Amino acid sequence: MPNYTGRFAPSPTGPLHFGSLVTAVASYLDAKQQGGKWLVRMEDLDPPREMPGAADAILTALELHGLHWDDSVSYQSQRHEHYETVIQSLLTNNQAFYCTCTRKQLAAQHNIHHIDTCHKRPSPPNEPYSIRLTAQDTSICIDDKLQGSFCQNIKHDISDFIIKRKDGLYAYHLAVVVDDQWQQITHIMRGIDLLDSTPRQCFLQQHLNYTTPEYSHLPVIVNSQGQKLSKQTYAKAIPTTHCNQSLWTALWVLGLNPTTELQQETPEQILNWGIQAWNTDKLIGLSRIDSTAIAFDG
Repeated sequence: MPNYTGRFAPSPTGPLHFGSLVTAVASYLDAKQQGGKWLVRMEDLDPPREMPGAADAILTALELHGLHWDDSVSYQSQRHEHYETVIQSLLTNNQAFYCTCTRKQLAAQHNIHHIDTCHKRPSPPNEPYSIRLTAQDTSICIDDKLQGSFCQNIKHDISDFIIKRKDGLYAYHLAVVVDDQWQQITHIMRGIDLLDSTPRQCFLQQHLNYTTPEYSHLPVIVNSQGQKLSKQTYAKAIPTTHCNQSLWTALWVLGLNPTTELQQETPEQILNWGIQAWNTDKLIGLSRIDSTAIAFDG
């Protein structure tokens, strides 16, 4: 078992775009420079939001860019029974509870009155309900490799948060924590838009006696309106006809200063150069990169 196991975990809500490619490349280089494993996990938790064929398209794009993963691809849609086992354990230990509150009710009562009533409910109600993790008045701090110290008080900054939705779907925070432990992930490199989610994930890790990985939150790529490149902002699919140029641009965005001649090399050669050159010095404290400067405006 290597000392480093990283992962890239896209959601199949659309094709791979440039912002996701940058995250994939960064996590790949970080793992491979340290002689570690790089896994791919498909976070297909939300079928209504998924695009048919997107998962296969993402995997094909990764392979064409030379981003070959270790082990087999895991799919969260195939792990529901594991999430349910964890939820039942949390309920049994009074660490989670059934909640019938609507967002409107919670907003009206400042997240207190209705949830206090729900806390006392011993069994599933006969109406739609979510399952929430019981927050505690404790501060969770992470020492992010790129963004420094980041702290949240779970009770006051977040409150009791959902781990299973009213529609029966498992919440991202639960699934990602369970799967990171299952896959023995030691290092997580992802976008800074997920930094705010990290303390609650660490809180859940502590509840479950899981290991907390080392986190690095990368700057996000934004479009000309200052919006993160994403499916929601209609980011374009990364072209797979010029993978070497896309990889070269990703290395440039990550502050590695690749030579112009490197653009003519194969994806594998470009990535090998990136592994040797990889360092994160120019990314420290950086929260965003403007895509209009790199011809990949979404």
